Amino acid sequence: MTGTTIGVEEEFHLVDPATGALAASSQVADAAVLGQAGTHVQPEISTTQLETATGICRTLADVRAALVETRAEAVAAAQTDGLTVLAASTHPFSAPEDLRLTDAPRYRVMVQRWAALAQSQDICGTHVHVGVDDLDTAVRVMDRARPWLPVLLAMTGSSPFHDRADTGYESWRTVWWSRWPVSGPPEPLGDAAGYTDVVGRLVGAGLVPDGSQLYWDLRPSTHVPTLEFRMGDVCTDLDDVVLHAALCRSLVSVLAAQDGEAPVIRPELLRAARWKAARAGLTGELLDPATGELVPASTAVRALLQLLGPDLESRGELAEVTGLAEQLLARGTSSARQRQVLTRTGDPGAVVRDLLAVGGTAP
Repeated sequence: MTGTTIGVEEEFHLVDPATGALAASSQVADAAVLGQAGTHVQPEISTTQLETATGICRTLADVRAALVETRAEAVAAAQTDGLTVLAASTHPFSAPEDLRLTDAPRYRVMVQRWAALAQSQDICGTHVHVGVDDLDTAVRVMDRARPWLPVLLAMTGSSPFHDRADTGYESWRTVWWSRWPVSGPPEPLGDAAGYTDVVGRLVGAGLVPDGSQLYWDLRPSTHVPTLEFRMGDVCTDLDDVVLHAALCRSLVSVLAAQDGEAPVIRPELLRAARWKAARAGLTGELLDPATGELVPASTAVRALLQLLGPDLESRGELAEVTGLAEQLLARGTSSARQRQVLTRTGDPGAVVRDLLAVGGTAP
């Protein structure tokens, strides 16, 4: 049934727990490639990264427990080479000049296709899979969800620093990722046939080998019956991951039940809304999908909660999700906290130590 199940994938940086610096480990990467790094641990393109994937979850308690388990597995895998993992989309101070590719055919093929884009991949993200009945439903929800993606993005920012500098963005990952020609919000596709036609044309144009390498902010999975939300930064705090997963699932359920045409929003305006969310996160203004006007970020978040309220209530999740959202609005994102720590201490290393503590990955 659409909107019943959730799965969460998180990508992490490998760091030296003593110095906080980014650290490459062929040992850890090779173990992940061979399936020897943990049941839920997978490799990523760089040897400074790891990915985890939960199993299928049906309640928010399931999601929380699964994330505790997968983060612990990632830490254990990193510790085999004296390292730990960092739950943030960019590293606060390291700028590796020579990222090393994980030795696996998949990544060698990516480098052949994408060249420097793949070779300089030093960002991490969160992906939420929500179960859908069929491809037609997935595409119909995609078309309707597009205006809400910037709001969801704004709630996850954890990448204010890059290349040893404050970028001025809450989600520099979004800006970095925008360089890829297969990223960003998808255009309206109508139905399964429309999606299949576009994928076929992109394959024919030599851009991708198949739909699995479409890195849109939202896409149908090619290997499981889910709709995959890909726009989020890595949420340092576990509460924020649970909130993000809950909102993604509820949005799928609500939009799948809607009739009529999908809302029309100009691609230029949607790109602007995405940029605003990446630039200021919850500290500025966001585009209200209902009115098309800029509103305080808190207003946009509460508008999303209002839309999803009846569905969340029917699941018994409304109080928990509302509480988590209000908590996030009150304390700010990981990006806001990182800047606060750096301002207070003047020490980028203190930012890493704080991230490890908040993310539950400190050794």
